Amino acid sequence: MELGAFSVSLAVKDIAASKSFYEKLGFSAFGGDQAQGWLILKNGSTVIGLFQGMFDKNILTFNPGWNQSAQPLAQFADVREVQKSLDAQGVAIETRADPDGTGPAHIVLFDPDGNVIMLDQHV
Repeated sequence: MELGAFSVSLAVKDIAASKSFYEKLGFSAFGGDQAQGWLILKNGSTVIGLFQGMFDKNILTFNPGWNQSAQPLAQFADVREVQKSLDAQGVAIETRADPDGTGPAHIVLFDPDGNVIMLDQHV
C-alpha cells in the first residue's frame, strides 16, 4: 500500500528555537508560515514539520498524492481507498474520511504503542 510522502510532524514549544536547531542540522524552510505557528523543513529527501500550539503529540504523517517535494503524483491511492483497505484488515481508525468524498481529506489512527499516524491528502 503506497501512502505517499512521509514526514514527522513535531509538536514544538518554541517554533523559532526549533527552526534554529534544525537549521544547524542542515534543514531549511520548505513551506509553511512561522507567524501562524507552522513550518515545513527539508534536508535532502527528509521532511519534518514544526507545529507550535496545534497538537499535543508528534505525528507520523503521510501525504497521499504527493512526492517528498510536495509535488502532485499522477497516480496514487486516495486516502479513502487506504481507509477501505485498513477497515478490511480490522485496523481501528480514530478520525475517518467521508467514504463518498473526493479530493483533500485525512484519516488518523494509532499504532499499538499509541503513536499517532495521519494520512493527510491535500490533492
